[in-house]
Amino acid sequence: MSTRPPSGGSDEQSSDNDLTDWPPGDSDQSESSPPWLPIGVAGIIAVAIGWFFRPWLHGLVYTAYSTPLLLLGIVAGGVAAWVTARSGDRVETVVNTLSSNDHTITPLRVGVVVLVIAAFALAPLANAVAGVTLSDQTMSQTATIERLDDVDADNPRIVTRAVADRYASNTLNRPQYRVGDTDISVVNGTPYWAAPLAPDGLFNRITKRQAGTVLVDMTTQQANVRSVDGELETGVGTIFHRNYRWELLKSQAYLVDYGDPKMVIHNETQYITVPYTEPAFHLTPLPHSTPQWGGVAVIDPSGSIEMLSPAEAAANPILDTQQLYPEKLALQSVAATKYRNGIINTYTSHEDEIEVAPLPGDDNDQPFFVLSESGPQYVVAVEPYGDAQGLQELWTIDGQNGTFERYVPTDSLFGPQRAADLVRQSAPQTDWDRFSPAEPILTVIDDREYWQVRVVPEDNSGIAYVAFVDARSGNVDSFEETDAITQFLAGETPTETATETDPSETTTETPTVIVQRVAENGTVIETMRVYDDESIEIRTPTNSSVGAENTTTKSLAS
Repeated sequence: MSTRPPSGGSDEQSSDNDLTDWPPGDSDQSESSPPWLPIGVAGIIAVAIGWFFRPWLHGLVYTAYSTPLLLLGIVAGGVAAWVTARSGDRVETVVNTLSSNDHTITPLRVGVVVLVIAAFALAPLANAVAGVTLSDQTMSQTATIERLDDVDADNPRIVTRAVADRYASNTLNRPQYRVGDTDISVVNGTPYWAAPLAPDGLFNRITKRQAGTVLVDMTTQQANVRSVDGELETGVGTIFHRNYRWELLKSQAYLVDYGDPKMVIHNETQYITVPYTEPAFHLTPLPHSTPQWGGVAVIDPSGSIEMLSPAEAAANPILDTQQLYPEKLALQSVAATKYRNGIINTYTSHEDEIEVAPLPGDDNDQPFFVLSESGPQYVVAVEPYGDAQGLQELWTIDGQNGTFERYVPTDSLFGPQRAADLVRQSAPQTDWDRFSPAEPILTVIDDREYWQVRVVPEDNSGIAYVAFVDARSGNVDSFEETDAITQFLAGETPTETATETDPSETTTETPTVIVQRVAENGTVIETMRVYDDESIEIRTPTNSSVGAENTTTKSLAS
């Protein structure tokens, strides 16, 4: 007789199941475990791509780096998210109780909300604090002067930026290229509007390099345009991996703010110069930063980059008389002095508060770069806060070393807006729907202040004439010829009679003949007016001998 106890079918099945599922829970755990290896590989690839394309991320990174308050907001948001995660459902319960609604509260949502609140609540205050700091720095480093430097009469600023753009485009005869943004460059002592000759169109940007530099003489009303040819290995307006900015951010300082590129010609060799600023950090009363001049990057035609400190840049012969101090920083520093009497005054009583004077014309934002008898400098005109339009101060900033000077007139002087109005009033017969005053710049001639105003057609096709408005009396003298303008700037009596006529006319006397020298593309290079008591002589070389000429004379005398 068997002594083995009976076993039921259910017990045996249960035993089989237990053996099959051993160890318990392994299958579920395996299915729910995250794929760490793929996530890690994807993270490494993302970091590598971000590192390679870091020039494209510069704006975001630099903003976060130069805004300490934003970093504090990120920390506060992270702490809030951590506290929410540790508290379980208690934060969600409190929020739902206060709002009388059901909300799903997650640590990420809490962190983002805290970050946004911190940024919007404290950012305006931090900007004001940064303005006060920059104002204090500027005012402490600025000397107040009793007189301004006389202008360099041999190198006047006559052609405006918009007109220079038009001149350069009109003379361009290379269909695969375009004229880039213009800026001022001094070549052999003469200031020019200089622009890169950049590839035009996506295909050309990919396949071609910057082909040269276009120069427009700013000291004459005529379209005096020339170019310096030669490809640059690293240039302006090209595909990203051959672009100057890409190379700077890949191989040079990253956590700086590079300004606009400027073309410099030295011994007929092209250079790209890029002034830059870097942040200076302050902990009190709130964490903030202010910009300061970091130096100048110089890129030669082969793509080699040299980073120069401010002192090294000023001593470099290639950069002699060029714009080295960042013009954006010059304007920021002057504008920040509206906080000179503190934040409360700026937003309440406005005592002695200033603002940068708005100007008429296209592309005429201050500061203006001019050549004076003491060297290159920026000029910034400021007026009182509000509706007042008189000249309160004129700031000059040395273009080479960044020295600030402030001129406070002892007498009441007209501001740039009033000067433009006086130019319009002096020529009521002019169709001011077709012409406009542009670039009013305070100019000192024999210790007398004048607003030098250019009258420009609305299409920026040229300079109609240049008006000089006495900043004290309001008298207006207008001249149409470059020689007369330079004579007036030199303190001499111009041979041309000052005119108050319509810009479309030349003098009060109507010419008998107008002779124009025209380029192949139709641009008027030079204009000559012939009157009744004058004659025309046209001379052409003969084939028989060098120097011999045939002369055709036409008498116009009555």
